[in-house]
Amino acid sequence: MSLDGVKAAYELLKNSGDVSGAVKKAINTVEDNPEFSSVGYGGLPNREGDVELDAAYMDGSTGYYGGILGAKGIANPIDAAIELSKRHMNCLLSGTGAEHFARLQGFRFQNMLTRESKKRWEEELAKEREQLPGAYRGHDTVCVIAAREKHIAAGVSTSGLFMKDPGRIGDSPIVGAGLYADSAVGAASATGVGEDIIRGCLSYEVVRLMEQGRPAQEACKEALAAYLARMSRKGFTPKDVSLIALGADGSFGGATNLKDGDFTFVYADETHPAAVWTIAGGVQKLQGPA
Repeated sequence: MSLDGVKAAYELLKNSGDVSGAVKKAINTVEDNPEFSSVGYGGLPNREGDVELDAAYMDGSTGYYGGILGAKGIANPIDAAIELSKRHMNCLLSGTGAEHFARLQGFRFQNMLTRESKKRWEEELAKEREQLPGAYRGHDTVCVIAAREKHIAAGVSTSGLFMKDPGRIGDSPIVGAGLYADSAVGAASATGVGEDIIRGCLSYEVVRLMEQGRPAQEACKEALAAYLARMSRKGFTPKDVSLIALGADGSFGGATNLKDGDFTFVYADETHPAAVWTIAGGVQKLQGPA
């Protein structure tokens, strides 16, 4: 879902060097497209029919971050997160507090529930299922990492788990879980079942391993494998978890525990035009674009 956004963001980054602007551009493109029902406009509602939005941004050069949790009606949640990341304190706001901040900043508001997402919510209510859809059938997150010279940043935006309990927060706006960035080392981000990602502090763990010298993909694989093994010893099996990372050394990659399909992401640099790359589910093998 981020292919068009990454193409536009890469051109902006190449021409201006604006890392935060590139993250914003890539994510805005997804947030504004109602065809992507897990992010922004047309996002999937909670059990009460409300679209609750989470977003976060972290600047790897300053260590500052900003995020909104469980907010309603903010047309571009990542914009609020980027603006909040300029603050030292009061940089992570939830619900009405996040909405009030966005209004003071003049950010656009709109009804985020489209006819299609409302219909899907009504159908799900009618089914009265005991079990909710799996992560990649029920929600997804747009995760973007951008780097220019020695500056790296990461941003995420999502409407969260479909039919979630009101007020539920996943990994996306939680620094260290949904994203982490350090310009001297690299950045990582995660998507999947938020509760399981939070349990592993997985984005921070990937960056920590890159700091120890692992290339990005190796760090993703090692972090995920160690977490799955640790949870297995506790008798717990995490559900869908996928990671992406970009190292300050230029390495990139990801890892996934998906068993019934591949995990895809978009990558672009000076020698690679924006294209979809694949991590084979259960194999952990990086495959370039066809």
